[in-house]
Amino acid sequence: MRSIDRKLLRDFIQMAGQALAICLVIASGVATCVMSLCTLVSMEQTKQTYYDRYRFADVFAHVKRAPNALAARIAEIPGVARVQTRVVVDVTIDVEGLREPAIGRLISIADHPKTSAGLNKLHLRSGRYIEPEHPGEVIINEAFADTHKLKPGDSIGAVINQRWQQLRIVGVALSPEYVLQIPSGAGLPDVERFGVFWIGYKQIATAYDMDGAFNDVCLTLMRGASEKEVIARLDDLTEPYGGVGSHGRFDQVSHRYLTDEIRGLRGMGLISPLIFLSVAGFLLNVVLSRLISTQREQIAILKAFGYTNIDIAMHYIKLVALITVTGVVLGMAVGVWLGRGLTELYTEFYRFPMFAFEFDWRVALLAFGFSIAAALSGTIGSVLRAVNLPPAEAMRPQPPAAYRPTLIERMGLQRAFSQTARMVMRNLERHPLKAAMSTLGIAFGVSVLVLGNYMNDALDYMIEYQFWASEKQDVMISFVEPTSAGSIHDVDHLPGVMYSEPFRAVPVRLRNGHRSRRVGIMGLPMDSRMRHLIDDNWQRVSLPQQGVMMSAMLAKLLGVVPGDVITVEVQEGSRPVRQVAVTGVIDDYMGEGVFMNINALHRLMREGPQVSGALMLVDDRYEDDLYTLLKGTPRVAAVTVKTATLDSFNETVAENQLMMQMFNVIFACIIAFGVIYNTARISLSERSRELATLRVIGFTRWEISAVLLGELAVLTFLALPVGMLIGYGFAWLMVLSFDSELYRFPLVISQWNLAFATAVTLGAALISGLIVRRRLDRLNLVSVLKAAE
Repeated sequence: MRSIDRKLLRDFIQMAGQALAICLVIASGVATCVMSLCTLVSMEQTKQTYYDRYRFADVFAHVKRAPNALAARIAEIPGVARVQTRVVVDVTIDVEGLREPAIGRLISIADHPKTSAGLNKLHLRSGRYIEPEHPGEVIINEAFADTHKLKPGDSIGAVINQRWQQLRIVGVALSPEYVLQIPSGAGLPDVERFGVFWIGYKQIATAYDMDGAFNDVCLTLMRGASEKEVIARLDDLTEPYGGVGSHGRFDQVSHRYLTDEIRGLRGMGLISPLIFLSVAGFLLNVVLSRLISTQREQIAILKAFGYTNIDIAMHYIKLVALITVTGVVLGMAVGVWLGRGLTELYTEFYRFPMFAFEFDWRVALLAFGFSIAAALSGTIGSVLRAVNLPPAEAMRPQPPAAYRPTLIERMGLQRAFSQTARMVMRNLERHPLKAAMSTLGIAFGVSVLVLGNYMNDALDYMIEYQFWASEKQDVMISFVEPTSAGSIHDVDHLPGVMYSEPFRAVPVRLRNGHRSRRVGIMGLPMDSRMRHLIDDNWQRVSLPQQGVMMSAMLAKLLGVVPGDVITVEVQEGSRPVRQVAVTGVIDDYMGEGVFMNINALHRLMREGPQVSGALMLVDDRYEDDLYTLLKGTPRVAAVTVKTATLDSFNETVAENQLMMQMFNVIFACIIAFGVIYNTARISLSERSRELATLRVIGFTRWEISAVLLGELAVLTFLALPVGMLIGYGFAWLMVLSFDSELYRFPLVISQWNLAFATAVTLGAALISGLIVRRRLDRLNLVSVLKAAE
């Protein structure tokens, strides 16, 4: 081994604490990258394999009632590969142990699996396929079965076409159509109150007068076929039969939600590591530049012994590489471990026949490349300064700072401060660049702490905004079919209902030029007490007499602003097409809401007063009586309880995001400690000679500790507001990476978040100070005071 390489190992061992801290910072970024992106790759591969193997449909359409003969005409549409017709009906079901009514989606399947067209195929987990000679047999989706501990042989009650029937479970299955169980009109999965049941075609067709007919169709496309053209042709064929508009896989709720989750993982796997590794690069720059400044004489001696500039440059680059590679290896190991845990969590949430974590070497190379790029970009300047240092100049100590009275002394306030405090202020003012770099380094530590807790702030804000400030109702019921406005009086007489309010929901397609979206318009009374539309200042916005109000995300997707006119294509009834003005845009963090005055919606539909359901305030003393009655009410298609929806939100979106946040917080704490510890150790290395001199002339250990730790305290307090500001910017980057059509995260930082960041930073500073304090006690005065000149 060359002498310069032995020096490299000695330097690495001597700065083991600092090197370990930097390794942990790099490892945090690499672990986040590997955990997120490898899980992402595993999920994408699993999803695509599942979709292909079980023939997930490409296009979906729903109608009132169409003859089976229409399937042949649909199959003749250019580009259509396979067609499968079926009967799909949502019913109310009664689940033992569940207070509120649940929704069951009955989907017809062929009496024998061999006669099926083979789209959206079932993967049986347990039990068997239905038998046509045994009426009432159903196959249930696994998520709902696991939640309620249902198994083959159990029965469940359902209201099927106004008659109470018992359904006997014979199998538990998965379907690519329901990787996530999301009820119609809901924006969140709900495995507790929404179940999918596959039932024989003859049984459900007979119950709903669908013999020889269907009300739902799905199809797959040939390679290279135009989805847009197929959807247009399919709409033309289904319109006479009450079609409500076809849509592609993009608008299929389960697929769309899964796609957004994958997009969020991609953002997490790129944005967070980039931030963490940028901090590591900055930290390496500070450490290496300070290390080189303390090794000026060693550099001169190396050059005197014949080592070239390239040798010296490679010496310091190897030191950086050693630290970086150690951090990368550690980060990959932790990332794989965390990725396996995250995959287990997703396995419980997403229903795939198979889902295993797979380590992707492309991700490893990406993480390694990110780390090396961050390390080199942070240290190349310091290395060049070391190489260009002339030997004669390097043999001399660095020129002293310009000694002049400090600002406090020039103001005549020095008597108000102790001697130790004046020494602290002198050193900071005479080395402003070093002080600024140290402050910025600690500020980065604060910023990643703020970022780590940002998701918790965003979720709390969303819950408060969506479920309490905007939605005031306790319960929402939806009718099977739009009914007369007089039915609201029947709702008023339900047990425990203190106040009720009607709403009208209409499925539409909104168009603005070439842009379009399938959404639903919700018609509300002018001064609705149950649903408040509020702006970003939490001020209530009144519904206008005419026109529509929509969420900011939908307005962005359609490219409209208030005052623009859009085309509204109604997807039910006579399917009128109207031109409607956009009168306002509101913040809405879940879904793509469109709202309208209920009377204006009646005029748009050219219908009399009709309602699709009711929003209700309910006395909680009578909730059980109300739910029991609603379970057996045939006219009620769905019951949505706000507290149950909130629980579902917390168990789905919140649980997944908070799990990721926990990892971020742990890594942020590691980074904060690494940054502050390095700042303290570098200060000790630079000022060891000065502090030893103070000890020799009579200062006590506590007094010289106060000088060094006082500087660290000042730098930490200066860094806190700067770090909070940087953290706000990092949170903004996360908002951009997670922004999706199904849900958006607000840019909010809570006081608790700032207090947590402050507490962890001060704690890290205290621990770092205690470690440095021990080193001060062991300072070798003789060796430190040896004069090189």
